[in-house]
Amino acid sequence: MPEDAVGAVGDRLAPVLRQVRAGNGFEEALEQILQVVRLGLVPGGERLPAERELAERLGISRVTLREVLKVLQDQGLVESRRGRYGGTFVLPRPTDTGEEELRRRTAGVDIEDVLRFREVLEVGAAGLCATHGPSDGRAERLREALAGTQEAPPAEYRRLDTLFHLTLAELSGSRTLTAQYAAVRATINDLLDCIPLLVRNLEHSQRQHAALVEAVLEGDADAAREVMREHCAGTAALLRGFLA
Repeated sequence: MPEDAVGAVGDRLAPVLRQVRAGNGFEEALEQILQVVRLGLVPGGERLPAERELAERLGISRVTLREVLKVLQDQGLVESRRGRYGGTFVLPRPTDTGEEELRRRTAGVDIEDVLRFREVLEVGAAGLCATHGPSDGRAERLREALAGTQEAPPAEYRRLDTLFHLTLAELSGSRTLTAQYAAVRATINDLLDCIPLLVRNLEHSQRQHAALVEAVLEGDADAAREVMREHCAGTAALLRGFLA
């Protein structure tokens, strides 16, 4: 993988991967890499970062990391390939969204609670970003994430939409908020996978994304919070309509 591609993958994973605590190294590392896979930060068919890089990011030994990857392989989420272009590759997610799959994904999920928590985190992150104002480098990251959603084909839209929202959460400056958002977004994505992509909704979402970035870059915290609140409400309405 070219050096610039490796760097791009690292940027994608930055909102999720962090140093784990010594007492629960295996469990916390497994949780974080599961989030990487569930959030689509490394798409199906693409390779996870090298073991050395992952272990350094997580602060664990390569032995522990291999135990984590073995669990993911046993669950059918990744596969190991040998050779010059080998490594650990994420497997494509099943596309079955029938009634049985719908029941499985929504079992035990309090949809209203998830949606409310998501709104609190997203609105708060938008306000923080606008209040503090991202630096030039961070502003460019936000613009790039927005451009990714604007240029995404339908099959890639939700993954790149996730990356946009994770970038905003990370730029809020709160690691705790970012970690909590990554967790709730994984649940949201499981629910979104159960409903169809609607072109009109995607167009509306894109307009909201653009307005949100504009408000953040102009330092208008009130406008950023209001746009995000409306954006979350739109997603919530769709999920309630299809799943509630």
